[in-house]
Amino acid sequence: MKKIVFLLLSSLFLTAGEIKVALAANVSFAIGDLIKEFKKAHPDTKVEPIISGSGKLTAQIRNHAPFDIFMSANMKYPQALYHDKLTVDEPKVYAKGSLALFSRTKRDFSKGLELVLDESVKKIAVANPKLAPYGKATFEALKNAKLLDKVKSKFIYGESIAPTVAYAVKVTDLGFIAKSSLYSPKLSKFKPNENYIEVDSKLYTPISQGIVLLKRSEDNKEAKAFYDFILSKKAKEIFKRYGYIVE
Repeated sequence: MKKIVFLLLSSLFLTAGEIKVALAANVSFAIGDLIKEFKKAHPDTKVEPIISGSGKLTAQIRNHAPFDIFMSANMKYPQALYHDKLTVDEPKVYAKGSLALFSRTKRDFSKGLELVLDESVKKIAVANPKLAPYGKATFEALKNAKLLDKVKSKFIYGESIAPTVAYAVKVTDLGFIAKSSLYSPKLSKFKPNENYIEVDSKLYTPISQGIVLLKRSEDNKEAKAFYDFILSKKAKEIFKRYGYIVE
């Protein structure tokens, strides 16, 4: 009996202070600083980010993946989980994502989005609009700029924003990426107006990104603390530094 009690206590001790955050790929660039700031007040809490596309993470949550929090790239997926009674509350917006047009080589960005029509541009990295919110926003921007039908044949699709950024940096001539990705160490050498421009937010709807505390972690105080932190002023300051729109 004593051995059983000891094993149970050991198990609780090993898992105490650990939370798993299912994280949309575009937030992977900011998550390090977010965790660092959170740990100032919660030094003993281990935060493990699980990074993937929002659609894939939603499927995993529905299949009982052991996540505590879901930070989506849009509101659609967390809203669906709330509808399925898998979250504590309705999703809340933690930040709004914006788009940038990127080139790994120097280009004449004075042309604006019409640069996509340039003869030297053969391939353009775009997130899959059926799976990724940033892909949907890209299609919306190009459609409103009356460019979509002229350039669709050039598109190379990434499943989420992370592979799309990888294509843009290594393979394609241009890429529509999350502005937040420009703040990653790998992209810090690239310069505005030489390697990228922001896409005019009037051409698309800035992407409201939603967070939910999952039902399985309703009584997890550390998960709730991280959830509250992501909605805090300090977190918003970090999101703003990484190119997000915050209110």
